[in-house]
Amino acid sequence: METFTTSPPQTKPCPFCAEIIQLRAVKCRFCSEFLNTPKARALQTASEQDQDTEQQEDFCFSGRPSLWAMAPAAIKGSILLAFAVFLIAYPVEDASLFRPTEAAGPPPSYDLADELPAEVIADSSPAFALTDEQARTFGRYRILASLGIALIVLLGLSLKMLKLKMTRYEVTADRIEWSRGILDRKVDNIDMFRVVDLNLRRSIFDCIFGIGSVGLITTDKTDPEFTFEKMRHSRQLYDVIKKASLEADRQNAVVHLE
Repeated sequence: METFTTSPPQTKPCPFCAEIIQLRAVKCRFCSEFLNTPKARALQTASEQDQDTEQQEDFCFSGRPSLWAMAPAAIKGSILLAFAVFLIAYPVEDASLFRPTEAAGPPPSYDLADELPAEVIADSSPAFALTDEQARTFGRYRILASLGIALIVLLGLSLKMLKLKMTRYEVTADRIEWSRGILDRKVDNIDMFRVVDLNLRRSIFDCIFGIGSVGLITTDKTDPEFTFEKMRHSRQLYDVIKKASLEADRQNAVVHLE
């Protein structure tokens, strides 16, 4: 048995009365206006421009986390790098704590010396004295360990910066969408009507650098709690989501019960 499929008829709105008519129609059957006149073309062009404007208005916010979010990690990394440079530049194994002292001279000639304990008069070496060979070995490992610390710090900061640059948030009137990941990119979204509550957090450090974090509480099963980390214009983002979520609740007749 053969089956036949038919494509739906192509239609368009009339630029005069907004009724749906055939795409190839020359005259509207509702308002009897001709569609091939200069006036009709001008109305059609204006309608297309209005649609483009509405699509642009639906796109509310777009951005990435600020690199100032790396500041605490950068401060800690700088301290570790300074420590690594100190270990490279300063030969710790040559410190008096690790080197044996020279033999002491003859005991004092005054009579009180006979009354002193023997361990005070005898020559004493440090508890962790190193031989020359041990000192050279310790020095090699000291430099290798310092270079390892510096490499780990630089690699960690680079990965954190790359992670921030590879994260992007987009907010429209209908949903929140974000993409993240370096090698394994993940794209996800939350419908705007699922937003139950939101908050804006700005520490003293955030206020100085003009950034902030916007946290969301949603009814989404995958991401019940979602945070826009360290965003510029965080107050604007907060207002955009607040307004869009209320409008989405109204359009979808959604009531959030606490």
